Amino acid sequence: MLMRTDPFRELDRLAQQLTSTGTWTRPSTMAMDAYREGDEYVVALDLPGVSTEAIDIDVERNMLTVKAERRPVAKADDVQMELSERPLGVFSRQIVLADTLDTERIAADYDAGVLTLRIPIAERAKPRKIVIGGDSSHKQISG
Repeated sequence: MLMRTDPFRELDRLAQQLTSTGTWTRPSTMAMDAYREGDEYVVALDLPGVSTEAIDIDVERNMLTVKAERRPVAKADDVQMELSERPLGVFSRQIVLADTLDTERIAADYDAGVLTLRIPIAERAKPRKIVIGGDSSHKQISG
């Protein structure tokens, strides 16, 4: 529905997280959950420590792109870093959306470090009843 299947995606994500920080030309991926809830799809992306101003969400045709940047916190001159494990840099995720989703009405919410996107199913894709028209009387063919 939302993504193409890639059996090595998780392995690549882990290797990338361990080896480098993201840059604008080569961003790191972000953890994501996607599920259907009623008449909409929900995509939840982990972005702890990222301000809303540093998150960019774009849709072009059926490609949804989320890009975010986590910058280092400004420190005083007398601060000496002892341990730094929180990843910094640019994070990005692209999701191929099905044609049955309404990309005009995507809603975004950011709370507790989780970006939640709600993508409604398009009205044209919802099941509907088809009424049979025409004359209900039977006609006899003579010949």
